[in-house]
Amino acid sequence: MSLLVDIHRDLGGFVLDAAFEAENGITCLLGSSGCGKSFTLKCIAGIEKPDRGHIELDGVVLFDSEKHINLPPQKRQVGYLFQNYALFPNMTVRQNILCGLNREKDRTAKERRLQEMLRLMRLEGLENHKPSQLSGGQQQRVALARILVNDPRMLMLDEPFSALDTHLRDSLKIELRDMLLSYGREVLMVTHSRDEAYNMSSRIAVMDSGRLLCMKPTKELFANPGNTSAAILTGCKNIIAAKKLGPHEVEVPDWGICLQTQEEVRDGLTAIGIRAHYFNPSTARNRFPVTYLEEMEEPFEVILQFRYTGQAPGSSPVWWRINKEKRPQQFPAELGIAPANILLLYDRAPETTS
Repeated sequence: MSLLVDIHRDLGGFVLDAAFEAENGITCLLGSSGCGKSFTLKCIAGIEKPDRGHIELDGVVLFDSEKHINLPPQKRQVGYLFQNYALFPNMTVRQNILCGLNREKDRTAKERRLQEMLRLMRLEGLENHKPSQLSGGQQQRVALARILVNDPRMLMLDEPFSALDTHLRDSLKIELRDMLLSYGREVLMVTHSRDEAYNMSSRIAVMDSGRLLCMKPTKELFANPGNTSAAILTGCKNIIAAKKLGPHEVEVPDWGICLQTQEEVRDGLTAIGIRAHYFNPSTARNRFPVTYLEEMEEPFEVILQFRYTGQAPGSSPVWWRINKEKRPQQFPAELGIAPANILLLYDRAPETTS
């Protein structure tokens, strides 16, 4: 299974330029609200039309502006799970699922597929319940069953956990991920949550203001986001302007320090990022005097804010996040950072990998 997307659409406030290729597995479009993630899904599904471009699924052209191809949604064989699940409130579970088989005329075949979906989604015994009688997780499974019963070639999920409370959301992540992996085809998911993207996907495409900045395997993206927008979206708290000094050395003017890096510094460096967990009082490399400012307590961790001795007035404090059990009784006079933990950030991300 493969999906090829290269589309352009002027949305007034910004221009959507999305170009990427995805294969079997779960690919996540990660970006802030309003960046064009959901609109991209709607273009693939045929709900919205790009101004120009090309969309292809498993060698079948769904849209091509030059060839004047624009298949209607019902012919694209793409399953689309909306944020609110879009279940019919006056229909039972059975009736909602059977809506996905409205083109199947054989009653025996319909019933067989219905029973398969009820077993797969663990909905046995709920056939005659209406959506209002179901939990959020059950509603989500009914919506998925209605899509999957028609055997789509690809499944798209638009913020699949946004309608769930925090506790239910966390308990369903692994369950849904395993279910989607067993589906065995391409899944495209939209989210603004880095935790959901990390937990659910094998690849992440980062979007910002209508542009796809980079696409990488999930763990590789978090280890090396490559640009400032991706670093922010993956949760990096310490991002600061920096200059290249040498092949493995950068200057951070606002902090008044120079840092050694493990990764080779390319031309065009604009900033560096340091994740808040990576500071260490026992690390000898990139070690400089620091001054404690204040702290913010979380349920299991504490954020300690500090400044470097030569840090420019008015620049933002640096964050050090640490487990409460490991918090030092006295704030250290110096903190170090391993060269491998310096994230090098550029105006444009390094070359995309699939």
